[in-house]
Amino acid sequence: MTTLHHPVAIIGGGLGGLTLARVLHVNGIESAVLERDDSPAARTQGGMLDIHDDTGQEALRAARLHDEFRKLIHPGGQAMRILDRHGTVRLEEADDEDGERPEVDRGDLRDLLLDGLPENTVRWGARVTDVRALGEGRHEVTLSDGSVFTTDLLIGADGAWSAVRPLLSDARPSYTGISFAELDLLEADARHPASAEVVGGGMLFALGAGKGFLAHRETDGSLHVYVALTVPEDEFDGVDFTDTEAAKAYVLKHFEGWDESLRALVTDADGALVPRRIHALPVGHRWERVPGLTLLGDAAHVMSPFAGEGANLAMIDAADLGRALAAHPDDTEAALAAYEATLFPRAGESAAGSAANGTLMFREDAPQGMLDFFASQGG
Repeated sequence: MTTLHHPVAIIGGGLGGLTLARVLHVNGIESAVLERDDSPAARTQGGMLDIHDDTGQEALRAARLHDEFRKLIHPGGQAMRILDRHGTVRLEEADDEDGERPEVDRGDLRDLLLDGLPENTVRWGARVTDVRALGEGRHEVTLSDGSVFTTDLLIGADGAWSAVRPLLSDARPSYTGISFAELDLLEADARHPASAEVVGGGMLFALGAGKGFLAHRETDGSLHVYVALTVPEDEFDGVDFTDTEAAKAYVLKHFEGWDESLRALVTDADGALVPRRIHALPVGHRWERVPGLTLLGDAAHVMSPFAGEGANLAMIDAADLGRALAAHPDDTEAALAAYEATLFPRAGESAAGSAANGTLMFREDAPQGMLDFFASQGG
């Protein structure tokens, strides 16, 4: 059997992996992206993302896609409301349209990056089953279909449960103490007008001690809701999420005494509730330099979502790595060392901030922590 060779192999075709492939492409460097999904349409890509000017947008500039990105922005998406458990609006901010953190649909952003790559850059249905070092910075990767390839540079952009990370680090993500039940309300203005009014045009935080609702309006007019609960890691194991009414009843038990306008976000949900346990790597996660190997995005520093940094960090990681490789065309190790010297402190700071925000959001006097935070920012 002939073994393929990819000089640069990127494991994972999410936003980070695709951004890296695009930045490499515009700098004249060919790469192969190995993605476990069978096609671009294999699954939905999630909800809205706020793309930060100094990270995600900077990466799009490096990818020469920023002008096209601006066409995808959801007008009004930067609006925000903070409510308490009684449904009282405690803080409301309009979208100031300053462009620093505009909202876009994750799927639209992924399509933009895919469309910016040469045909066949992404190998779909490529599930990694084994990775081993061959020496001198080269690695061999085995896929689930039995095919094997070798590479001079292996980049793990394959998320929280990375197949590449064990070659660099023994660290594994641990449960943060927070779980989400994720749901949607479709055609909100027509079918769920009261909920549409509660959420508003952008992001909603309705918070109480140890729990709350995080919701946003999507470009298709639906509302995407994350019901946050402080529960043991195995709590959801006893809930049959295939029985939507039973799942709704379970979630609503945690919100007895909350305003009906908030409870209705669950009661009126269209379709199934999807359980999500929130995991994170240790704050400050890093590894010793290993030739021909590195990580980016969640594979390197998966953290809680409470600072909105995940996608942005994956993309700026990718841009920094791509630019470092372009700047050191004959010295991959110098490029990786330069990249990781920037990656580690930035990721550590963001992970610490995300963890702190999670504590702040759901503390006993919630939503006061969030109100104090925005007051301190001049918001």
